[in-house]
Amino acid sequence: MTTLSILELVRVTQDTDAGTALDNARDLASHAEKWGYGRVWVAEHHNMAGIASAATSIVIAHIAGGTKTIRVGAGGIMLPNHAPYIIAEQFGTLERLYPGRIDLGLGRAPGTDQIAVRAMRRSPEASDQFPQDVLELQAFLAPAGENQRIVAVPAAGTNVPLWILGSSNFGAALAAELGLPYAFASHFAPDMLLPALDLYRSRFKPSEQLDRPYAMAGINVIAADTDAEARRLATTQQMSFADLFSGRRDLSKPPIDDIETYWSPHEKAQAMRMLARSVIGSADTVRTGLQGFIAETGIDEVMIVSDVYDHQARLRSIALIAEAMKR
Repeated sequence: MTTLSILELVRVTQDTDAGTALDNARDLASHAEKWGYGRVWVAEHHNMAGIASAATSIVIAHIAGGTKTIRVGAGGIMLPNHAPYIIAEQFGTLERLYPGRIDLGLGRAPGTDQIAVRAMRRSPEASDQFPQDVLELQAFLAPAGENQRIVAVPAAGTNVPLWILGSSNFGAALAAELGLPYAFASHFAPDMLLPALDLYRSRFKPSEQLDRPYAMAGINVIAADTDAEARRLATTQQMSFADLFSGRRDLSKPPIDDIETYWSPHEKAQAMRMLARSVIGSADTVRTGLQGFIAETGIDEVMIVSDVYDHQARLRSIALIAEAMKR
């Protein structure tokens, strides 16, 4: 069976604060572990009131501390925002604390706006060094050489597994060249999914970390007891995308009965294009949709984004998805 994993958005809602969002993420991971999910990832986002995962390595430690076996990692760290040496130290420390359970997915986008980029004291051109920074980070996580003068302590020798994230051919080509697993962000950037997967598989070069291509793809999945209830729950995510396009960075909103009363035709068109890779419905609907997605893409792993407002309803969604795929 194809591995199921979760991208945890650590959403701050109109009824919660950041502390509650972080604890909910930890609680969801503990349930996901019991339900057979392979990993839980969180992503680096800055200057967004509705997402509490900016200090990504700390969030990973919080989640890993509340679980026992599930892999926990970054999906991802936006490497142009950081010195590779510092990220090696952080994730090497995580690996020492939770051995065999830490993943490090790397992206080259800033994960924020230009104002926040300036606040982080990073150059907008830093993304041009992404391939070199990945190699530098990988070297710091490898065993230190005998005469190596700069060592990432306690990271050296941990060999934390790296992933390349992407939404275009650039990431696919880099992952293939370096022989790393590849995760495509089709949950919000679906257009290039199939060409990027083809490119990655056709150009893949085996490495010490990986001997054959391994691809993951994100997809929005919201499950409920009925198709109608799932569609209602999905309006929370749809409103978030409409807000993004209109320049509003609000907290996550509770679902509404009619999304057409909320967004403009332009916002709807943009949101529906970005959310094209979505499966919304009952367990039977979800099973059919995910089976079709897996058959179309041939991916090794599916990363679920289940952006549901109420924590208990989100747990129910995650449970139904796992149940549907086990049948």
